Amino acid sequence: MVSRVVFGRGSFNQLDEILAPKRNGRHAPFIYYVDDVFKGNRWLTSRINLSYKDKIIYVPTLEEPKTSQIDQLVEDIILEFSELPSGIIGIGGGIVLDVAKAVSLMLTNKGEAKDYQGWDLIKQPSIYHVGVPTISGTGSEVSRTTILTGPERKLGINSDYTPFHQVVLDPELTKDVPKDQWFYTGMDCFVHCVESLDGTYLNAFSQSYGEKALEMCKEIFLGDDLSKEEAQDKLMMASWHGGMSIAYSQVGVAHAMSYGLGYLLGVKHGIGNCIVFDHLEDYYPEGVKLFKQMKAKHNITLPKGICADLEPHQFDKMIDVALSLEPLWENALGKDWKKEMTREKLLDLYKKM
Repeated sequence: MVSRVVFGRGSFNQLDEILAPKRNGRHAPFIYYVDDVFKGNRWLTSRINLSYKDKIIYVPTLEEPKTSQIDQLVEDIILEFSELPSGIIGIGGGIVLDVAKAVSLMLTNKGEAKDYQGWDLIKQPSIYHVGVPTISGTGSEVSRTTILTGPERKLGINSDYTPFHQVVLDPELTKDVPKDQWFYTGMDCFVHCVESLDGTYLNAFSQSYGEKALEMCKEIFLGDDLSKEEAQDKLMMASWHGGMSIAYSQVGVAHAMSYGLGYLLGVKHGIGNCIVFDHLEDYYPEGVKLFKQMKAKHNITLPKGICADLEPHQFDKMIDVALSLEPLWENALGKDWKKEMTREKLLDLYKKM
């Protein structure tokens, strides 16, 4: 679990105070990975206080992070600095937070990032790392995984060393998120809750967090009584609670299939979950019903026909990636999931998208 968290509007201004005791000397910088949407945005960047060899690196977010990208970022740090950084700070959405987590891990573990895609393969603790989400829903700020696309698959580095040491939750940072992105990322949180609460891994811990997050998602996306600021506050906490819920259980069908879309077609995680979840009435009937209500209320139109022109070998690759995520399928369908979820069923579902 994340060991330290601060929440509140304006709490981003405390970042310098939080980091100061963690500095390991003037030759050990803090590296700030910042979503490139904030490049030139003085409202945010002017509040990052650089000292000594500290550095801001803007991270492009048109594509989800790749293992090769993480390897390059780690190599850049090793070649530029004589000492390990004092810490890695990720400021952005799920992509940037995952980059920050992955780099902090790979600075202390030998080899390439692709070697650690899976569960509990990391053996050495990461360096100090801090997460500052600027959009709510992914749960990356609290999860024990960092989702990466490798040469063979899209899969997270899942370990007890992955979670941030410190998280700063400032809902004010989400004020300029575009509506579509707000919806897609918020639905990532909603799907986390549905898949956790309907899963075979469910326990009292994950249930308590999942139910609270689901309650807040309904209030945010189906209610009419919240101000914009209240909705921002609640969605940031829904994201946290949804992330905590799946940290102690798992996700399910939508996430497994979304990974297939992401690997082959580069579809971003949030919108990928939405595209898939829209067709999963047979697995999550109540959740899909609520999702369609939310989609209609906010006038969201999902992309259609993204798989229309795929060749058989491309469908096979998506299916391979999806089926490789065995814990997700076991959570969704039980220990005998292989009898229920066949390649033919997956092919039929993908062809609807």
